[in-house]
Amino acid sequence: MRYPFVASIVLLVAMLSGCVHRQFITQPYPRWGEEIPIHQADDASPLLLRILQPTEPSNALACLLLVHGMNEYMGRYSEIARYFAQRFIVAGFDLYAHGLSNPILQQADRALIAGAAQQEVGDAYLAQIPLYDLEPMKQDLSHALKQLIISCDEQGESDKPIFIVSHSLGSLIAASYLLSTQNKSESARRVQGIILLGPAFSVTEVPGWRGWLANPLIKLSFHAEEHFLSPQNEFLPLLIINQIVSLIIVPLLDGIFEVLSWPGLRTLFTPATPDWVLDYLTDSEHEKARIRADGWFIRRALLRYVKAIETEIIHFRHHMSEFAIPYYLIFSGRDPITPSWGSEDFAQLTLQNHPDNELLPLPKLSHHEHLFSSQPLRNEILKKIEQWLDRRRLSWQQEKMTKLQN
Repeated sequence: MRYPFVASIVLLVAMLSGCVHRQFITQPYPRWGEEIPIHQADDASPLLLRILQPTEPSNALACLLLVHGMNEYMGRYSEIARYFAQRFIVAGFDLYAHGLSNPILQQADRALIAGAAQQEVGDAYLAQIPLYDLEPMKQDLSHALKQLIISCDEQGESDKPIFIVSHSLGSLIAASYLLSTQNKSESARRVQGIILLGPAFSVTEVPGWRGWLANPLIKLSFHAEEHFLSPQNEFLPLLIINQIVSLIIVPLLDGIFEVLSWPGLRTLFTPATPDWVLDYLTDSEHEKARIRADGWFIRRALLRYVKAIETEIIHFRHHMSEFAIPYYLIFSGRDPITPSWGSEDFAQLTLQNHPDNELLPLPKLSHHEHLFSSQPLRNEILKKIEQWLDRRRLSWQQEKMTKLQN
């Protein structure tokens, strides 16, 4: 039984992979705002925080940190940043192995600025090699948040509220970071709310014929990982069965994914982004065309990195009932990239944790990137986010006054 299962995994990966994957960029990184380098240990390249401010920064109502999703980059958020920068101080950065935090893309950017016509970046996914877990990304978030607080405090009031606007994998990283530090870190305590857009609180459900093979294996991996050394509230016989299955499946899958991430094998077995993903990113044909032509997107995901994301999702789900940061959760009901059941599970356990928690379910929508929707939906969502930020900011001011009076 073991060998057919292994063969199925290899077949699935091969079916979703591209053996030859060439990718080029022809334009330098699309910069916006002021660029602030954040120097890191071990002589690593600085993390670049970009900040955009209103005409009168001292009049800004709050400070926002944008956190992008998997395999994209912060440069494409210029229109979003400018929208919020009318009233807020807005910052953004590239997560570890993405955008200008990716050494291969960073080198290509320098070459293009120097006059090169194009640069091949098909191997940009190799920056994911160290990602046995998502800690490097959480560390980047922590550094960016601390620098934003410093920059925010330089503009008049020293205690402006900090908000995070996050998407997809960025929502998982931000929520997981806040959950683990909400009572420990001064930076985390400054965060007064988070926008969660299509958060990666669930694993992908492949649509169409590809899902016939992929989804049972994805669900088996997720089910086994959830039960691995973490008994659920089950009857004893079922608990024993789940533990036995998980003790076999989890190490086996971890081993397979690790081996297929080794040099030599990873070139063959690292999946290229399937074509169906683009169909579900946005409902805007114009935006789809932009994404197809945008070489700054990373088109492959190392299996070790994919497994690290699944592990982070499961760890977060085990503890998410404790999430106490006020949030505004927006998700599509038919999104296969981050299916709605993850958001619904999160809301069921946390909605009552704070009176300012709100949901915006979009049951008829299937696309994933709400901030890149077609018009007028994009502006409607931006306006709803802005209105929630205003409500939460006023609520925070009332909380602060109550504390002072007491």
